[in-house]
Amino acid sequence: MGDHCVMDANFWTVLSDAERDQWDYVPGQTLGPLRFEMDCNDVVAAMTEHGFANVSEATDAGWHVVEFRKPDGLWAQAAVKCYFDRNRVLAYVLIDGRRGPQVTCEGIRLIGRVPSELAREMETHADKHDRGVRFSYGGDVFCEGFEIELGTQRAGDTVVTWALFFSAGDDHSTARDSAPPQIWHHW
Repeated sequence: MGDHCVMDANFWTVLSDAERDQWDYVPGQTLGPLRFEMDCNDVVAAMTEHGFANVSEATDAGWHVVEFRKPDGLWAQAAVKCYFDRNRVLAYVLIDGRRGPQVTCEGIRLIGRVPSELAREMETHADKHDRGVRFSYGGDVFCEGFEIELGTQRAGDTVVTWALFFSAGDDHSTARDSAPPQIWHHW
């Protein structure tokens, strides 16, 4: 008999909202305990203060990347990934759909959602507030002005939403196009 792989049964587990930290998002300004343009040391201190452990730190394609998860997490995948520019200033934050904090913006829960339900909420919100909608590279809908990119990741036999947060200023496309390429391969 050859070697065989035993799959971790917790691999696809999606935390309920009650099990997640609850973060508010003010587009392009604050995300939970983080402020865009914080330096790396301040981000690590803020995340540690909120119970997250720094699980890895590396430089990848010119970006300094710091990954965080809860120490009691079921699986080693990062819940939050922070991307710093060459000056080690916070530019992007990726929140994992299975393990990351629940992030709410203007009353809409963004993380760990069924994509079609989130899309309906975004469209309703955009209509109600006379905003346009945009589509992510993967076809996910979000409101103009939210300064996010949505994506989906597998959770067993379904998918849930993850989100990339950033400060875009006046040009959303510049921030999207400048994002570290490894972000688009989040699974």
